[in-house]
Amino acid sequence: QVQLVESGGGLVQPGGSLRLSCAASVASGFTLDYYAIGWFRQAPGKEREGVSCISSSAGDTYYVDSVKGRFTISRDNAKSTVYLHMNSLKPEDTAVYYCAASEWSGSYCLTPPSDYDYWGQGTQVTVSS
Repeated sequence: QVQLVESGGGLVQPGGSLRLSCAASVASGFTLDYYAIGWFRQAPGKEREGVSCISSSAGDTYYVDSVKGRFTISRDNAKSTVYLHMNSLKPEDTAVYYCAASEWSGSYCLTPPSDYDYWGQGTQVTVSS
């Protein structure tokens, strides 16, 4: 069992940066790296899409093509927090961003939302001038 809380969203101008945080409360005896953690986003009228993820244990990272080179995912096990650093933001990045956790132990983790078991409440990111 894990509980997730996102923070760090807001309004930013095109070309700006934001850092999203996903603070995880994991069950006793477990650590954050037991889980694969994914960042997803959902814009109005669109399906939820995977943006980035970090695999359990090895910490392999994956990105959807539209954010490669602009977004970076990282994990701090001591703080039980996963971050999404977003640079060069574009209006099309506007969405509610969610983090999610999966007990999937494989490497590739940028899988559909249905593969993730635990979700945060989301944080709004708006990119606009």
